Amino acid sequence: MQHYDWGGLEAIQDLVGIPSDGSPAAELWLGAHPSAPSRLPGGTSLADVVAADPDGVLGRRVADRFGPRLPYLLKVLAARRALSLQVHPRPHAARAGFQRENRAGLALDAPGRSFHDEQHKPEMLVALTPFEGLAGFRSPRAVLTLLDGLDGKLVEQVRDALGRTRSAVGLRAALEVLVAARGSAWCAADVEATVAGVRARAGASPSQRADATLLQLAEQHPGDPGSIVSLLLNRVSLEPGEAMYVPAGEVHAYLSGLGVEIMASSDNVLRAGLTTKHVDTDALVECAAFAPRPPVRPDATVVGTHSLVTTYRAPVEEFALTTFDLDPAEPAALAPDGPRIVLALDGTAQVRTEAGSVDLRRGESCLVPHAAGATTVAGDGHLVCAWVP
Repeated sequence: MQHYDWGGLEAIQDLVGIPSDGSPAAELWLGAHPSAPSRLPGGTSLADVVAADPDGVLGRRVADRFGPRLPYLLKVLAARRALSLQVHPRPHAARAGFQRENRAGLALDAPGRSFHDEQHKPEMLVALTPFEGLAGFRSPRAVLTLLDGLDGKLVEQVRDALGRTRSAVGLRAALEVLVAARGSAWCAADVEATVAGVRARAGASPSQRADATLLQLAEQHPGDPGSIVSLLLNRVSLEPGEAMYVPAGEVHAYLSGLGVEIMASSDNVLRAGLTTKHVDTDALVECAAFAPRPPVRPDATVVGTHSLVTTYRAPVEEFALTTFDLDPAEPAALAPDGPRIVLALDGTAQVRTEAGSVDLRRGESCLVPHAAGATTVAGDGHLVCAWVP
């Protein structure tokens, strides 16, 4: 469990059955990432389990493709307030950045470190409650419409950047202006002038939703130009069961809600604002994609007569996600091979293999190794399963 300050005060605690003490629980990690691997009863690290028998746990297909490591990380994410504006690096940038910081002698847990491993980090989130976020750039024309009538030096510089070229080049220049202003003597006052203009026009179409987002972020992070960055990005709203995919390189931020997140097994986060943590402007701009596009919704397929089985696929090799709303009359099959992690979100279920079975209650999880073979789930639970396509 990760206790970041933006985390929820009850959702994850309630899921795993522990009392809330008023401190935030932001993420529940299920996987084998070296910084925080899951542990079996008795304390054995899941990373050690994989390393001891990669063919048995992963299967030859997965081990040959990714090496002797679990290629995905499954999370439950609970956001009470906005996460940082961020981007995750592509594979080549992750490898280069990790090696560069190693050569510089930065410890893996150093506050100024940007790259914590060599992996890229595409990710997909499936909402469990109404979920809000920002992802991908609006068109320059749409951004200029939202900026119309607003005051401030930063806003004027963004207008100039987009006025010179209404393209990805202009959006890159606009983001660079806003990120570079952090910490300057005049920045907070300038941001407040823009916030005041937004507050004065709040509710006016077509800016109503974008304005509400900016005001929410400015209240949580006063004086941070990241609130203005939100005008450059698409607002995303998900209902329970809906999903979004965030490819490596996409600037994004989750704002609020509870969801299940699956990603390549990495902890590389390059931040652009709305945070007290390290902001690496050069690395972020190098890794970000600036072509405007709408948020990406992954492919989803639904099968089942009584039990409802929904599979979400993103255009990546490391992961896929399936949710099960089980009916006792209809057991359902997991993916046939590879390492599978099953988490019970509600109710009860039985995970059945030829060698035996395990019962899961709300908040409990298990690893189904490749060697277990064909596996089914039965009961009345709401489950999620991570697997390698």
